[in-house]
Amino acid sequence: MFSKACEYGIRASIFIATKSSEGIRVGIKDVAKEIDSPEPFTGKIMQILTKSGIIESAKGVGGGFEISNEAIKSIKLIQIVDAIDGDAIYKGCGIGLKECSETHPCPVHNQFKKIRELLLTMLTNTTLEELALGVNSGDFYLKIFNKSE
Repeated sequence: MFSKACEYGIRASIFIATKSSEGIRVGIKDVAKEIDSPEPFTGKIMQILTKSGIIESAKGVGGGFEISNEAIKSIKLIQIVDAIDGDAIYKGCGIGLKECSETHPCPVHNQFKKIRELLLTMLTNTTLEELALGVNSGDFYLKIFNKSE
């Protein structure tokens, strides 16, 4: 549903929020490892999130990525999705047609419209705070381990 970059961006934002709530800045290597993303690709995603004002970056000794507590409370998932993927996921055609509308619907237009509306509601109403709290409490997981790990 989301691009791979957007999936990684959401995971990275949640991970950084969990660490920031503990007063810890994280480096690119830690982010890439935690979200199972190649480090160079993670770096590009971090640039997008930083330019969008979702995360903050500090250089030098003690540097890394963080999100202020105020931002953790106010940032919604829609901001991350918009920064990385734009709004096509909740405005575009369900099967990728360029010309799909109420007057000229694709075969899945009416069913997909309902899904898009639910997705838009979830993205608009879900904050980084509630996801980070869920990860910190153990209710949610960012990384699923194999039984052998």
